Parts: sequence; structure tokens; C-alpha cells
Amino acid sequence: MSVSSSAPPPPVPAAQAPPAFVSRHVGPGPSDQAKMVAECGFGSVDALVAAAVPSAIRTSDELRLPDPASEEQAIAELRELARRNRPMTQMIGLGYHDTVTPAVIRRNVLENPAWYTAYTPYQPEISQGRLEALLNFQTVVSDLTGLATANASLLDEGTAVAEAVMLMKRAAKSRSSTVVVDAECLPQTVAVVRTRAQAVGVEVEVRDLSLGLPEEFFGVVVQYPGVSGVLRDPGFYEGIAEAAHRAKALYCVAADLLALTLVTAPGEFGADLAAGTTQRFGVPLGYGGPHAGYLAVRSGLERSLPGRLVGVSIDAAGAPAYRLALQTREQHIRREKATSNICTAQVLLAVMASMYAVYHGPDGLRRIAERVHGHAVALADALRAGGVEIVHDHFFDTVLARVPGRAEAVLASAREAGVNLGRVDADHVRVACDEVTTPEVLAVVLGAFGVEDSPAPAARSALPSGLERTGEYLTHEVFHTHRSETAMLRYLRRLADSDYALDRGMIPLGSCTMKLNATTEMEPVTWPEFANIHPFAPSEDAEGYHELVAQLSAWLAEVTGYDSVSLQPNAGSQGELAGLLAIRAYHRANGQPERDVCLIPSSAHGTNAASAVLAGMRVVVVACTADGDVDLDDLRAKADAHRDTLAAIMVTYPSTHGVYEAGIGELAEIVHEAGGQVYVDGANLNALLGLAKPGEFGGDVSHLNLHKTFCIPHGGGGPGVGPVAVRAHLAPYLPNHPLSVEAGPETGIGPISAAPFGSASILPISWAYVRMMGAEGLTEATKIAVLNANYVAARLAPHYPVLYTGQNGLVAHECILDLRGITKQTGVTVDDVAKRLIDYGFHAPTMSFPVPGTLMVEPTESEDLAELDRFCEAMIAIRHEIDEVANGTWPVEASPLRGAPHTAEQLAGDWTLPYDRRTAVYPGHTSPKGKYWSPVRRIEGAYGDRNLVCSCPPVSSYESAGSPS
Repeated sequence: MSVSSSAPPPPVPAAQAPPAFVSRHVGPGPSDQAKMVAECGFGSVDALVAAAVPSAIRTSDELRLPDPASEEQAIAELRELARRNRPMTQMIGLGYHDTVTPAVIRRNVLENPAWYTAYTPYQPEISQGRLEALLNFQTVVSDLTGLATANASLLDEGTAVAEAVMLMKRAAKSRSSTVVVDAECLPQTVAVVRTRAQAVGVEVEVRDLSLGLPEEFFGVVVQYPGVSGVLRDPGFYEGIAEAAHRAKALYCVAADLLALTLVTAPGEFGADLAAGTTQRFGVPLGYGGPHAGYLAVRSGLERSLPGRLVGVSIDAAGAPAYRLALQTREQHIRREKATSNICTAQVLLAVMASMYAVYHGPDGLRRIAERVHGHAVALADALRAGGVEIVHDHFFDTVLARVPGRAEAVLASAREAGVNLGRVDADHVRVACDEVTTPEVLAVVLGAFGVEDSPAPAARSALPSGLERTGEYLTHEVFHTHRSETAMLRYLRRLADSDYALDRGMIPLGSCTMKLNATTEMEPVTWPEFANIHPFAPSEDAEGYHELVAQLSAWLAEVTGYDSVSLQPNAGSQGELAGLLAIRAYHRANGQPERDVCLIPSSAHGTNAASAVLAGMRVVVVACTADGDVDLDDLRAKADAHRDTLAAIMVTYPSTHGVYEAGIGELAEIVHEAGGQVYVDGANLNALLGLAKPGEFGGDVSHLNLHKTFCIPHGGGGPGVGPVAVRAHLAPYLPNHPLSVEAGPETGIGPISAAPFGSASILPISWAYVRMMGAEGLTEATKIAVLNANYVAARLAPHYPVLYTGQNGLVAHECILDLRGITKQTGVTVDDVAKRLIDYGFHAPTMSFPVPGTLMVEPTESEDLAELDRFCEAMIAIRHEIDEVANGTWPVEASPLRGAPHTAEQLAGDWTLPYDRRTAVYPGHTSPKGKYWSPVRRIEGAYGDRNLVCSCPPVSSYESAGSPS
């Protein structure tokens, strides 16, 4: 699903006045910029940028973008695009269902910057609110699936099942390379699994499981209920488990969580894994996303789980506290041996889904499920009474009707009345009931089938005998307490108050680009015209979406210098994978399937190596020089050694070390001469827009992080969008539509996510950003990002060594502060500085990446001089505290650095430390006004890994810290 950059630009009305948005987005004003460039030793911003950015990569052309729009104009244009979408009553099914987002959750989570501007909880002490919400999410999934451990979300159902298949391949005792997939699985899931499987040599056998299983296979996936709506007898599901385990294989169930409130949990009939989506737990359709997928496993498989896993540990006082467990940043530790390339997931949507369960509780969820099932039964009964054949006797929410030769007529009649039904073939129509289905809607559906009678209330169940769920679930107090809106509102506020997000202050994470997520950009996300479109609705229902996608794709191609863009990848990791699969497909199409070596610099993001392995490539590491650049001599040697098998190099630019490497053009020439392709990781595109284009200085393909450079918020660790941009020769190998025929070199690589345009509902955010910034604004943002980083580096260099610099001693948009000498001299660690920054009111920079013992700082262009100075002064004050340790004033073990973060509760207790309370909690110039208080002390991570608890423990275990519910 790609759009060529040749798409004509949209007509742009002339602006009535110069738009003010650029000055809203960019933090420092002109006078502050003058002070900052002087601190850096330059006379102007342009002089600084000219000195920092190699002339060899600078683009000679101005960006060809529409003139910038004002905020009001951009909203008006988005309103016009939205009006071209046609929200319908969606009864298509295929794993996507309309739902009701409780207003208290929509307003206080989805639309609340305290939730959507938070970052991945790598600093758990200041992430306790979202970690608790994610623990609730894991508990919901674990309870409903009947499996011991669930992760903290994945990207969507298709990719979650694909991850489950890869887990089964790793963990099964069978040596077979075949996975068996139920013919009743969602077609988009099958297609995504095929894409992922083909790359790593896994054979996918789609099979009617009523015919049994083959003799050898490593895993089997069953849809529950099936895509046609069917529920099989209990013996069927138990028989699959027995057969799989006899074959030393594993058993995965792709399960509908709402159905699991009424039918037997997969873990109870022998499933080893369950995967799926939580979309229908209050998350809008959004033309396909973002939605939180899930993956749960039985005991013994938890250490193989991909993605994020929240666990319960203890803090320095022994009080319970939450943290990420086991897999935290495993890509950066295990690299090509990582179990997955997924670095983050869909945290904001997982929070919404978990709060939907908290809001309704088990009784409320069951009532919704019973109402949905009752409507499906009433529809089936009325259709039968009207002479329509119903294919399945047992189902949950989806009715499959056989209407020989009449399917198109039925679909057309329903559409005229505002209802979308699901086309199966010329003889069958699928009707999926959901939370918004009413008797009036059922009457419309019956009319489309030519049945005049009104539906009667269901007087029976269509669930198979013996499959009905017994026993309790969601028994923890958190799912029984917040019944009034007042209680729910206060619960959400308490959790948000526990967290540090961008609405509180600067989050200077290197390589993560925590910039402004403007309210105007966010506003359209919840409009019904964007939120209520089914991803597989007829294209005429989504004309506004298609126009928006075409415009944004063309703009992204323009700013990167590439020819075509696919917006389908729904995370940066998936964009990486799509780009590498495109390279593999290109080489195969050229008769060179042996080209499978991927060169990766030793400084690269860990996801690069993991993505290369998932794309079926062999990783060969290229060394870096002492100054952090890619070692071109080593590159030549590696390229020559693998000349016949070289597929690609993955290089981040500016480098992962935060500098513009002057040798990037030569690097590209070396790889191209050896027959390889150049993959430029777009993680640091924030330092290039308007100044340089990867597609012009040697790149063949890049993925872009819209949740970094293009302002989609991080949401506590997701959502993200990772479009893949390519030069023309790779365009035929971009991802396919998920419901297209099987992929081959002529038709693309197959789908990379379950929906045609991935997380489509958040694309208006990036569209609005580009539209309001325009060419000059984007270029200005890049220049100020470079200015801010160099200003921080200049102010802190006398106190902390800046590890790497580029030409003229300058950095790009981020800088690395080297604490290794400090640690060796004083014992003060990177962790100590990071935790002490909490007391000063800051989120820490990126710790120990890409170099252990360092802090990577990226201030972004959105931080103003006052905030930059506040951060610099905090870091300088911390350096003075380190000096006190070095001078013997405090032993490091009893210093405010090691004691950080300090809590309010700690102040009320006995104080035996050699520094006073004020030094602990109001250090430096920290103001008591607006003070952020960490809710817990420093967390002991190892304890939580040794004593793994990943769902809500008994309430009594929280008494010392206060119940989470």
C-alpha cells in the first residue's frame, strides 16, 4: 500500500496572514536564539548549522510543500477531508468491531496530554501510573485467556499472531518448519503470518482443521470464534491441544476477548498461547488503528514473550512498585539474538482497553457480551424464519448467511440504509453484531435480506453445550471499585499524577525526540469521521482518508528525497522490517537470492540487528572508529569479504552517536559498488528535514518515525507509525493490502500489518504538522533542534565530557555526556544521575545507549531557553554533588545521588542520612511550586525478575504502599 510522490499536490487556499504555528512549535524566540548561538561561539543560527552539517549532504532545493496553514485553516481543511469519509453502521466483522469509548476514558486518557505525551516507562519510578494501568491490562488478558502471563500489548492482531508463531518456532520441541493455520483465521492475519514466515523459512499450511492435523508441525493457530462466526464443540478445541502436544508442537488460540467473557478460556482446553486484539474494549475502529494487540502464554513460556512485560518489584524501602520486567530494551542487549524487533507497542490504547475493563468490571463486560450475543441469535432466528439459510448453529456475535447468487444485492441494500455487511463470496454474507448494535439496526439488516418481520428478543443461546464459561474472572478489587464516574475520574487522575510526562517538563531522551504534540494536531483523532471507519469498508466510505494518505505520502517522499512511501507499518520496528524485506525481494527478483548479509555498525540501534534477522538476513557488524564514526576501512573489508552475498547496510544518520558523519556518501558508494542496498534508519530525521534528504545522499530505503520527527505522541510507549520510503527501484516491493492475493516479487512483500494503512486514525496528526509548518517551518525546526543540542553541549562540556562530536566540534540534534570517568573516580553511576534528576523535576536522558556509562541528551526544537537552562543548571548542580562525594563530604552509598529519588513519605520518617531533607527534595534552585514527587523510591529491578509477578497480586500485598485500586 504505497503512494508515489508524483501524486499532484492539493489545492492550497492562500493564507490570510502569516501563520503563527511555527513560533508555537519552536521553543526559543529570536532573542533567545541570539544568546544561544553566542554561547556556541557563532554569530547566527545559519552559521552554526553550516558548520555542523557537512556540505556534501546538504540539499540544493527547497522543499516543495504547500505554503504553511494557520491552525484554523488546517483544522478547516481536515474537516473537509473528514466530510469525505462516510461513517456507517459497521457489521463487517473480520476482527474489527464498533465499540463505545466511555466519555470519561476518552476525555481523561485519549485526549489527555498527561497520558499521551508520556514516554516508554524506562524510568519506572516516575511511570507508576501507566505501569499500573498496564498491569491491569495484563491482568485482563491473563484472566480472560486463562493463561499465566500476558505482555503489555503488541501492535495489532495480525502481528500479535505472527509473534506467537515465531515464539512457537523458538520454544516448541518439534523440529518441523511448518505452522498450521486454521482456515477460519482472519484473512489479514494469515497474510501477515505468511509475510513474516516466508522471510525466516517457516512454511505456513492453511488447513480445514476438521480434517485433522499433519504428522509434523511446530505450532497450530486456531481462531476462536472463527472468522465466519463459528464456534466448534469443546471436544474440537481439546482435540487440537492433544494432537499438538503429541507432535511436540505448541497451540495458539487467536481469541476474541469479549467472547471469552461467555465461553471457555483457551488455557482451560489446553492452549499454550493466546493472541488477538483488545480493540473492541473501547478503542475506536480508526480505519484500522492504532489498537493494542495482546499475547498471553502458559507458565514456562513467559521468558520468551516479545515486547513489554510489566512486573511487580519493590523499592528501596521494601514497598511494592512496578517496573518493566525481563525484556526491557532487550534489543539493545541481545541485538540479533533478540526474540523480537518490537521496541515499544500500543501503550496508550492498552491503557484505554484496561480502563474499559476497570470501568465496566466483569459483570458489565459480561452484560455487553450477552447483549451482543442476544442480538446475533435474534438476527439468526429471524433470518431462518424468513427462509434464509444460516450456515452455523453455534456462534457468538457473527452470523453467516447463505444467499445463493444474492450476496451483492444484500450488501447493496444494506448500504443504502447505512449498514456495511461483510462479503464472503457471491453466495454468503457475514453479519457481525457488536456493542452498538440495536434492534433497529437488526430490522434494517433483515430488510436487506428481504425479511420483513422484526427481530424477536433471543430466547436461547447459540453457544455450544459445554463451552459456556464457568468460574470467576477479573476478581481483583480494581475491577470492582470504580463504578461511579467520580471514582473513575479520580482513579485516572491519581494514576496520571504519579507519572512524569511532557506536560510537566522536558524529557531530554536522546534518539527519542520528545517534542511538542500540538493540540491542534491531536484534535481530529477523535472526530467520528476519522474514528468510526472500518479498515475493510468499501473505498468510497474512506475517500477523505485516501486523500489524506496520498497527500501525506507525497509530502514525506518530498522531504526525504524518495519516490514512494507506504504508511502501512504501525511502528518503527515494522518499518525497518518492511524496508529490509523490500531489499530481499529486490535481490530475489534480480536472480540473486544469495544476497542475505546485512552490515550493521556496532553503534546501531538494537532493533536494526533484530529486524535484519527477522528479514532472513545474516548480521555482520562493522566497527566504529574512536571518534564514533563508521570505520570505512573496516566497511570496505567487510563489503569485499561478502561481495557476493551482500544485501544491505543499515546505517543511522545522523549517527547513533549524535553526529553528522562526513563519510556517509563514501559509505553508500562502497556498499553500492559491492552490490548492496543502503538502508538509512530514519530515527534521527529530526536533524535532517529541510537540510538534507537521505534519498539524495545515498539511501535506497528509510523508515520514518512519525511518533518522533512528525509529532505523533509517544503515548507511554505507543502508538507509533513507521512508514517506509524507497527509491523507485524498490517501490514494487512495498507492503501489500492485507486482503490481496498471496504476495510474490511482482506484488510486493505481503502485508506488514493487519490494516491497509496501519494506524490510520493518527495520520492526521502528522498531516497537520507538515501542513502548518510548511517548508520553511520544517527547516527552522531542524535548525533549532541542532542549536538546542549544541547549546546544551556547550553549557555542560565544562562539567561532563561530550563523548562524540562531528566537524568543527559540533553535534547534531543530540549529544552524549560521558560519565565513565566520573563513575571510576567516585562510584557515582549513570543510574544515580538519572534518579537524582527526578528530584530536580526532570525525566532522565537516555541511559547507557549507545555507549554504556553515558547519557544521551536530545532537547528537541520545542524546548525554550528557560527550560534548557533549568536542565543545564540541574545537571551542573548534580556535578557539584558528585564533587562532594569525590571530596569525601558524603560516602556515595549515603549521598543524595544514591538515595534518589526521594519521596514525600520518606521525609515524614526518621532521618539518619548525612544530608538534610531540603537537600534531598529541593536541590539546587528547585522550586516548591509545582514540585513533582516520585511516588516510590528507587526500584530494585532484580528482585522483580527473580520473583516474577505480572498481573494484579492480592490487594493485601499493596498495603504498605497504598492499594492500586
